[in-house]
Formats: sequence, structure tokens, C-alpha cells
Amino acid sequence: MSWLRALKHTARSGMKIERTRLEPLVALRGAAGLAIVIAAGLALLGPASAASSAFGAFMAAIASFQQSWRPRPVLALASGLTLAVSTFVGYLVGASHTGLFLALLAVWTFAAGLLWAVGPTAGIIASGNVAIMLVTVTLPTSVPQAAGHAAMIAAGGVVQALLIVLFPIRRWGAQRDALADALAAEADYARRLRHDPGAPFDPQPLMRARAAATVTPRQARRRPAELHGARGLAERIRPVLASLADPRTATAAAAAAAARRAEAPDDAPPRTLAHAPLQTPADAPADAPASASAPASAPAGAPAEDRVRELLAAAGSVLDAAARAIRHGEPVRVPAPALAVLRSPDTADLLAGAPLRAARRLAVLLDDVLETAEPGSGRSAGPGEVMLRPSLWRLAPRVWEAVRAELRPGSPVLRHALRVTAVACAGLVIGRALPFGHAYWAPMASVMVMRPDFSQTYSRAVARFTGTLVGVAVATGIVQLAHPGMYLSGLFAVVSAYLMYVLMRTGYAVSQVFVSAYVVFLLGMGGLRWDQTVPDRVTLTLVGGVLAMLGYALYPAWETPRLRHRLADWTAANGRYAAAVLAQYADPAGARRADVRDTLLAARDARIAWQEAVARAAGEPVRHRGLSRAAADAAAEALAALGRGTMLLEAHLPERAHAPVPGAAGLAEALRTATEAGAQAVREGRVPEWGAVRELLDEGDGAAAGPLRGPAGRLLDSLDEVSEALRS
Repeated sequence: MSWLRALKHTARSGMKIERTRLEPLVALRGAAGLAIVIAAGLALLGPASAASSAFGAFMAAIASFQQSWRPRPVLALASGLTLAVSTFVGYLVGASHTGLFLALLAVWTFAAGLLWAVGPTAGIIASGNVAIMLVTVTLPTSVPQAAGHAAMIAAGGVVQALLIVLFPIRRWGAQRDALADALAAEADYARRLRHDPGAPFDPQPLMRARAAATVTPRQARRRPAELHGARGLAERIRPVLASLADPRTATAAAAAAAARRAEAPDDAPPRTLAHAPLQTPADAPADAPASASAPASAPAGAPAEDRVRELLAAAGSVLDAAARAIRHGEPVRVPAPALAVLRSPDTADLLAGAPLRAARRLAVLLDDVLETAEPGSGRSAGPGEVMLRPSLWRLAPRVWEAVRAELRPGSPVLRHALRVTAVACAGLVIGRALPFGHAYWAPMASVMVMRPDFSQTYSRAVARFTGTLVGVAVATGIVQLAHPGMYLSGLFAVVSAYLMYVLMRTGYAVSQVFVSAYVVFLLGMGGLRWDQTVPDRVTLTLVGGVLAMLGYALYPAWETPRLRHRLADWTAANGRYAAAVLAQYADPAGARRADVRDTLLAARDARIAWQEAVARAAGEPVRHRGLSRAAADAAAEALAALGRGTMLLEAHLPERAHAPVPGAAGLAEALRTATEAGAQAVREGRVPEWGAVRELLDEGDGAAAGPLRGPAGRLLDSLDEVSEALRS
């Protein structure tokens, strides 16, 4: 899109207000911590120290609101202590020489920019601390006072951490929500499969649940029993649901069930789901319709199709009930009709083959979900179920590795670090050159709005300036009407902070309204009149926002030119996943099951990276380079179909005692090699070719003549669709 359209788009997104679930009790706890440190600072040490401690407590509370699975007290302490160190060192350097402080600001800002390599939480906390450090270094007037201000800032973080420990609100609430969202997504998927057997599934809820389930050793000892295991079960349920709804097996299942009923003697005992025979794809005859082209679905109203739909609906009800129980810590309440469908003995008579195997497996997995989701079940995690993340003190080597990986030409994180450093230093120089006080507001605005991508930087710049105007106007009006003193100004600051904590997730512009009011009241608490701060803040905030936007325009890190690389990464990851699944058929006894899991997670990461890149590129004022929007969408749809086809193969992996499937090893290697070469072709702007895989399937022996012929052919069809999309 053009620059004008891009600016309009980012401005609208910056002013957007989202409806989200508010957390007033959590906000009240943060505001209470802020009130405690302000009151103690005013009573014992005076307005300047109270302002320092207030900034420390304010940032510590904001850190605890970030999307992180680490304990909230740890985030509050980390924010308060790092801000205290930054303030003390900044004063020592800035008090002696302006040039040295500028150099320190460059080092601090560059390091904060690089921390985006670790993740958004680290980047946001580091950027916020640099911005607040620009304010707090101006408060002390001597080295002992600087040490005292640093101690007060650290104390603000400690107070917030203590309040989180003493007054926990929805303990493990974020982890409960993540797991419940994953189960609810599975439930929605099951219901959509009733009407669309090829319905897409967004793996992001499962990935988020996996991140939430990765805990520190201390968290692992305290985690509630109902948060053990259910995520892994949800992962295993998804391919079973897809296999149950797969239309290519419905007709074959109905025919096999009818033939079996016709051959059974009249006095045969009734068959139940528990007695259904298991059959892997390797057991199926080579000419079975399930392995070749089959009708799109069973005849409308056929008993087999009706039962599949009933099972999918029942699965959705059970998963929803488990999600509600985990989210609220309540007993599981499953509708009786859903349980009746899952335990009905008629299923074994109506289904056969792959749907019957899937139905039987689904019933077992859902029973496990219900058992796991029951609060106080007493279930303990096995040694292999706990995924541990390093403690904060042992995280340093991983942080260094992540940062070092970004120290390369073309890295978006490195470009962001260089860009924000240059803009912050230029903002400080310009702010001090202008005839205003409080020069730090220009670089502070730049650091707070700049992000590694275009859309967020520009939208936040517009939102920050607009929110600052509104917040300053409202706060100034209150000051003019109420003429608050020191303690009343402190109270207004606390109220502003509380409203910001409550509404901060509804939109950046909304939060900036209350942040601006908070700063006006906090500085007014120290005796500064509104006319000494308001004009400076508004003007320098505008300067900082403009510098941030110019910085990205002059030294961008566009996502659009990298779309082909993202698509190539997804292609290669899907190929490795498919090859790992086929390798299980080639050597059921010796293959590592972990290989399938690892490649599946890598394929999901590549898919999410592609989706995020497409979303960022959609708002950039850059023309596509050989990859149109239509081609990108078509290629992504084909790769999603490739992943789904592989997932269906994974749903029926043979047991370890099963004989190897002939030709599966050669097919796995051919697919891995072809997708790696195809990914390289995509990066270079060429159309990938899949001739080696096609030749192997056309040979007519080995896997080409066996039960993998149909599934492998469908994988090749998906790869051909990728090529067709890129050729258009």
C-alpha cells in the first residue's frame, strides 16, 4: 500500500479500543502498592524521594501485567532492581558530563533494543526502564541522594512483589486460562468438523498452552494437579478428531461395517466400542478406498456419518466442560447425553476401519481429560511430563545466546536496536537544544513507542501523542479546579495509575491518557506547576513521536521482502514433519517418537511466524517482490493442507511390534530432500519442483503400491498446489 494509506491504517489501529476482560482486583493491588510507597516517601523522605519510589512501584506493577509465564513477583523485582541500578549509574555519569551521559544512554538503549531477541516481555520491560531512567536521574542532586533514590526505586519493586505474594489473585490464573483456551479451541474444532471435515485449526492456543506449561522448578512443585497432562491430551486429541471426520474414510467404514453385520450370526453377542478391532493403515488392503480416491463423504443421512457427527458433538461438549472446570477450578460437569454417545455400544457396529479406531481412541482420551481436569484429583506429573525453564539467575547464558544470534547483518532486532539508539540520542540532543525544560520527554517518548516492526511503531506514536494531549488536558483541568496539595496530588496520581492498570489492555491510546495524567499529578506533588510541565511535555512528546517515525522510515526493517523466506521456512518445516512421520512407518520398532513431536512443533512455529509476518506486511508501505497477496494466500492454504495430511498419517502410526511398511523409508527421504530443495527455490524466487517424489510414487512398487500410496499422493497434491500458487 502507499505511504498515505499506511499512515491512515496505522493511525486507525493506534486509536482502536478493544474489548477485553478487565482485572480490577489486580489493578487495585498494583495501585495499593503505589499508594503505600508514595505515602511512605512523603511522610519520611519528602516529595522527590516519593516520586522516585512511585516510579519504581509504577514500572514494577506494569511489568507484572506483561504476557509472561514467570512468577509475577519475579517480574516486579526484576523491573524495580534494574531501574534502580540504571538510575544510580545514570546519575553518576550524567552529573559529571553531558557527553558521558549521552554515551551511557546509547549503551543502555542499544542493550534494551537487543533484548527484544529474548521476547516481547524482556523488550518491553527494558525499554520502559530506559525511558523512566531518563526522568529519575534528574531527581537527586548528590551522590548520596542518588543512592537513596535508587534504594527507594528498588523498594517500590519490592513492595509490589510482596503484595503479589501476600495477596494472590487467581493464583495460576494465566496458566488456567491458557489450558482452558486450548481445550475450548479443540471443542470448537470438533464442532466445525461436523459440517466441514477439512476445517482449518489454528495451533496458536496449543502453542500458548505449551508455553504456559513450561515452568521453573519452584513452580513445578506448586502447580495444581489439574494443570498436569491435559495439554498433552489436547495435543493427541486433535489428530484423532481430524481422522474421525476425514471424508475419505467414511464410505469405506460404512461398507465394512455393513459387510461385517451381514456376516455375523444372529446369536452373536453385541459388540462394544471397547471390543473394536484395531487396524493400522499398514493392515489395510492396497486397494482399500481409504487409501485411494474416495467420495467426498458418506451418503447424506447414512448411519455411519450420523454417528461420526454425534461423536464430534459429544467430544465438543466434553472438552468445553473440561475447559470450564480448569478455568474456574470447579468440578467437571459433563452433559449426560454426550457421555451416552461416547459410551454407546452401537458405534462398533456402525463404524469400521479408521473411523472406528479414531472413535475408540477418542473415548479413551476424553476419559483421561475428564480425570485430569477434576480439581484435587491427586494426579502427579510423571518425570517426562514436566517441561522446565531455567530460573531467572540461570537465564543469562540463554539470553546471551539469543542476543548473539541477532548480531548479524539484516537482523530486524539489530536494526531496531541501532534505530532506537540513534533516535533516543538525537531526541535528547534536540530536547536540550529547544527552549524548554524537561528535555528527557522527547527521547522517553521515542523509546516507549518504538518497536521492531513498522505498524506498531507508527500506531503507538499516534496513540501516544493523542493520549498525551487528552491526559494532560484532563489533568490540567483538575489541577486548575482543585488546586491540590502534595497529598491530594499523590492521591490523584494513584487513581490515575489504577485506571491505567485496569484499562491498559484496551488500547495504547487509552493507557496513555492516564499515564500522562499520572505524570502531571506526580510532578505536581513535588511542587511543579502545571504551566511548567504541560507545554514542555506536549511539545517534546510530539518531537519524540516524529523522530521515532522518521527513524523507521530512514532505517526500516520491512517484513514484505522477507515473506518468501518465511514461506520457505514453513515449507521446509512441513517437509521435515512429513518425513519424520513416514519414517515411523518405515521402522516402527526403532524410530524415535520424539522426532515426530519435535518436527511438529517446528512446523507450528514456522506457520505462526508466517502468519505474523503476513499480518505485519499487510500494513507496510512496500510493494511485494514477486509474491502477491493472492499467491501468498494460496500457498499458505496448500501448506496448511500438507500439514493436515501429515497429521492424519500421524493419527494412525503403527505400533512398535508392527512390520515395517515397504518403501516408506525411501518415500520419507525423497520428501525431505524435495522440500528442502523446494524451500531453497522459494527463497530464490523460483517455482519448486517435486519430480523425485512423483517418480517414486509412479514406480508402482514399495510404498507406491501399498497403503501409503493414497496419503502420499495427497501430500504431493498439496506440494503441487504450492507450486501452482507461486507460478501464478
